Amino acid sequence: MTTPIIPDSGRFRLRNCTIPDAFAGAPGAASSTTLVDFIIDEGLIVGVTPSAVGLLGVEPAIDLDRRMACPCFADLHTHLDKGYIWPRAHDTDGRFANNLAAVARDRDARWSADDVRSRMDFGLRCAYAHGTHATRTHIDSTSAQAHVSWGVFREMRREWRDRITLQAVSLVPIDDLRDIAAAERLADLVAASDGIFGAFLYPIPDLDVMLDRLFDLAERHGLDLDVHVDETDDPQAKGLHALARAALRHRFGGKIVAGHCCSLALHDDDQIKATLDLVAAAGIAIVSLPLTNLHMQDRRPGRTPRWRGITLLHEFAARGIPVALANDNVRDPFYAYGDYDMVELYRIATLAGQLDYPADSWLKAITTTPSSLMGLSDRPLAIGRPADLVLFSARSHDELIARPQSDRIVLRRGRRLTAPLPDFRELDRLIMLPLGDGER
Repeated sequence: MTTPIIPDSGRFRLRNCTIPDAFAGAPGAASSTTLVDFIIDEGLIVGVTPSAVGLLGVEPAIDLDRRMACPCFADLHTHLDKGYIWPRAHDTDGRFANNLAAVARDRDARWSADDVRSRMDFGLRCAYAHGTHATRTHIDSTSAQAHVSWGVFREMRREWRDRITLQAVSLVPIDDLRDIAAAERLADLVAASDGIFGAFLYPIPDLDVMLDRLFDLAERHGLDLDVHVDETDDPQAKGLHALARAALRHRFGGKIVAGHCCSLALHDDDQIKATLDLVAAAGIAIVSLPLTNLHMQDRRPGRTPRWRGITLLHEFAARGIPVALANDNVRDPFYAYGDYDMVELYRIATLAGQLDYPADSWLKAITTTPSSLMGLSDRPLAIGRPADLVLFSARSHDELIARPQSDRIVLRRGRRLTAPLPDFRELDRLIMLPLGDGER
């Protein structure tokens, strides 16, 4: 297929773009699409018209031959501070507790400002090249590391502000909030950094008390919440239920995002219904992290997993609860692979979660839904918006899923990105492995 030549500036028309009806305002149906022309002028979308032979206008026209177009991606849940430590922190068997310990050892020994900055920047360059325009990262915020990593995040947010919108969330175990003075200092740091308050929930005897403290701190500091919930195959883990009850108890007015929610799939039907009712009433949005959870949940050495760790995506969506998909960990002990590529994530999530009927509606989970949850535009293809588009050779949803789409074209403000993906060799100086090691 001939690669279209797209001007760097000026006014031009992208003809015969296939747009999933999820972005065209029509109700979603399997493989339902619309053929449109985009008129772009100095980086902005100034017209969106039905494609029709003979209606060319005066501007230069580039025929995309029904290539599928979608908005640039929003990655609602990542861990940029952990990224790419796998080659030097792979002393784990892949199970959660051992992964946690491997990260802690690496963090305590090596997470200088230079180390965190280099790995964050590498990850952002990957995400940008793949077509991501907004990223939210969770930041390990233990007392020893918080100021270093949050300081680097603020630098990255400034440096990347014209390319990727960056947001950050504090990440500590929920029981760290027992130290009231330390919890106040963390909330102060998050507020001063225009961040989002968060924690990792897991079963503890006084979970309701700690959740009350989480909400009190968020309310007093004017912070939204984004929490890790029930990232486990323990059916007794009911953190999402407790989180929703706490939100209703506090009449919390900010936004709440709950990530993972794996154990919900192991609850009985009555428990599931009660939790879904509470989540809907509390206005909580869900972000699922299929890559990491497929990799890690129900992992036992020498044993094939019996379930795959995906939360109840269809059930949340049926209740009108916003659902996003995100990359989570990349090249660290929790997930040794990945490249901050939202297309890879979407292809695997489609298979793992059977997200193909209706097909087009789930594309919102990597584009407009997370963008809206981040407080950004949920109508990115509208007139007057920047021409931030990803163009695929695929002409339909099934063709999109069938191949990795490594030949995609990313437009930012109408200009094609040409920078290649960064080479992993750039990180060799940080890996600290002897030459010849098998992980090199």
